Amino acid sequence: MAKVNRHYRKLSAGYLFPEIGRRIKNFQQENPQLKVHRLGIGNTTEPLTPSIVAGLRDGADRLAAAETYTGYGDEQGEESLREALARFYGKQGVSLDKDEIFISDGAKPDAGNIQSIFSADNLVAFQDPAYPVYVDSNVIAGRSGPYNSEQGNYGGFFYMACNSENGFIPEPPPDKVDLLYLCSPNNPTGAVATHRELQNFVDYAREQKAVIVFDASYAEFIADPDLPRSIYEVDGAKECAVEINSFSKSAGFTGVRLGWAIVPQSLVCEDCEPGELHRAWLRRQTTFFNGASNIAQRGGLAVLSEKGREECSALISYYMQNAALIREGLLKTGLTVYGGVNAPYLWLRAPGGLSSWEFFDKLLYEAQVVGTPGSGFGPSGEGYFRLSAFGRREDIEEAVKNIQDKLKL
Repeated sequence: MAKVNRHYRKLSAGYLFPEIGRRIKNFQQENPQLKVHRLGIGNTTEPLTPSIVAGLRDGADRLAAAETYTGYGDEQGEESLREALARFYGKQGVSLDKDEIFISDGAKPDAGNIQSIFSADNLVAFQDPAYPVYVDSNVIAGRSGPYNSEQGNYGGFFYMACNSENGFIPEPPPDKVDLLYLCSPNNPTGAVATHRELQNFVDYAREQKAVIVFDASYAEFIADPDLPRSIYEVDGAKECAVEINSFSKSAGFTGVRLGWAIVPQSLVCEDCEPGELHRAWLRRQTTFFNGASNIAQRGGLAVLSEKGREECSALISYYMQNAALIREGLLKTGLTVYGGVNAPYLWLRAPGGLSSWEFFDKLLYEAQVVGTPGSGFGPSGEGYFRLSAFGRREDIEEAVKNIQDKLKL
């Protein structure tokens, strides 16, 4: 008799976006004459740049000729793309072997799948608030206790609280954990860890034989040259950290789907020698994954070309100008705003002691602007709110004007 994976029954995060959709639908039915401005979703809006489109077309054209047609490629990714990524990291002062880089269909799948190479009884710690896939994938794997609806958390996990007092970058746990999920620049708070802050986590992980899963998906949005874009800029990180990244936001590949994970040969945990975790991830990918689209990988090569880098920099600048418009506009209204400087997300404190959902309704009904309640990202997100800089400029400007003119504080 077949039985369901009962750990799916614990999940609560599926409530967030359906509830947002329900409230928007109700508002639009009550107010059909009003335009709703959506600043809540982290989805890109600007078209792919010319050289990247040319790269994707080249990939498609290659499949149209017998001489250049390719079927299955290497599950870990085309060698030319892995070499290009190694050179890309080298320009940041990070030395990687191409065989330590695994091409995938995005950072989200990697963030969910990487936990499969670790024991089910590992104790996991998360930045709180956190991107939901980190938590949910570990719930599904059976590492958590039940969900506590009053506290907004799962039993069996360690939540590293991020708040205004610690600049939304926590200290390492006081006790031993086995896996730690970090994201910098952070989604949802927009905070970016310094070298010293990352060094604290690396030192902790090496001492405890723990492993850090480091999500650097928004690294290209960092403008401050003194802030690290990769955890491997920190001494000792190759012994204790996996890094995941993506072209989704920096090159507009949200629908194209292309990312990568770095699993160093020197990575170790408590009960293995260097090389075993690397081999385990290689086995996982070659068993469950047939490799990223060969067309998408040609697009990835174009992203990493000199012209592609120039075009993507302009794309990033566009979104960060959006972030500056939102940040400046909200500050003028008297709201407390974090992030939006080295990251495309802005993190607001709900005014007047409102809960995250109360502020959601207030912003929607008074200014017709939609964001994401902070409580949907974890217990420390309660009382906060996320806005996204991904959007068309005219929509951003209209939304900010509505907030300035209509929101009653």
